[in-house]
Amino acid sequence: MERNFVISILIINGPNLNILGKRETHHYGILDLNAIEQKCNELAKELGTELEFIQSNHEGSLVDSIQLAQDKHQGIIINAGAYTHTSVAIVDAVLGVKLPVIEVHLSNIYKREYFRHHSYLSPVAIGGVFGFGATSYLLALRAMVDYLGR
Repeated sequence: MERNFVISILIINGPNLNILGKRETHHYGILDLNAIEQKCNELAKELGTELEFIQSNHEGSLVDSIQLAQDKHQGIIINAGAYTHTSVAIVDAVLGVKLPVIEVHLSNIYKREYFRHHSYLSPVAIGGVFGFGATSYLLALRAMVDYLGR
């Protein structure tokens, strides 16, 4: 079945993802956020999808971006970083916009420190991709396009 519209997806990256490639490469890999964005853009072009990327270390900026997505995008892919485990505000924003959300993490949060095992986002997301490094974003992008194309 062919789509009649262009899908637009917002990819949100939370705190400390701006220093990927420099920090804890054993968990997060050697690619920086620009390289991950480039890989996503290449796949998006192949899939006929438009992407917008944001990264912020500030919870309120992430909430603002989610709220603004409602009129611009059909879905959100989010790596909320540490806010995954702490932010009710981000969850409330997701619930408020009623857009499908896929949660992404470079590392497998369930194989890490105990405090990372709980995600406030998982219960409000349509799904999640964890532990595949930068490929987690590509898998989530394919999944979102498939989900929205139904």
